[in-house]
Amino acid sequence: MYKNFFKRLIDFTIAFFGILILSPLFAIITIVLYLSNNGKPIFSQIRPGLNEKEFKILKFRTMNEKRDQFGNLLPDNERITGIGNLIRKTSLDEIPQLFNVFIGQMSLIGPRPLLFRYIPLYNEKHRLRHLVKPGITGWAQVNGRNSISWNQKFDLDIYYVENLSFILDMKIFLLTIQNVIKKTGINQSNERPMVPFDGTN
Repeated sequence: MYKNFFKRLIDFTIAFFGILILSPLFAIITIVLYLSNNGKPIFSQIRPGLNEKEFKILKFRTMNEKRDQFGNLLPDNERITGIGNLIRKTSLDEIPQLFNVFIGQMSLIGPRPLLFRYIPLYNEKHRLRHLVKPGITGWAQVNGRNSISWNQKFDLDIYYVENLSFILDMKIFLLTIQNVIKKTGINQSNERPMVPFDGTN
């Protein structure tokens, strides 16, 4: 009952009021990033969602588009702007995903939506993470995030899928607030860039 009805009801309600309450903050960040990112405050990208169905994830744009001499984008941690780094450290870059939650593409809590190019690298067990909607935060995010290996992240994601409950969601929600306040487990930084998944790590 919780998974099939109440979880969506909670997601919709929190996303609706979250968007209303945070609308002034949305406006301020959008204006600041518009001015600092050449008119491009929002980053969007196609990601796999429930049952690997594609959707367009929304985030505040925290990286510029600087390239090397061959025209290739520089590594992520070299493209994070000053204001972008501050926004990431406070996890404010994720709040546009409240719109993804509001329309039902994501949940507040679930496995993070990764890149489509990772799917061919998954084993059968890894693909279980797509049996639930992806989330803004999840069990892997409150248990190490970038400080653990990809395989550990996938194990935590699968644990969540197999043990999804209101109690577990509340635990993740409270731990996420704690991590944001303490600024632990941020997405990535110059000191701890995200390593791409290659099928073995």
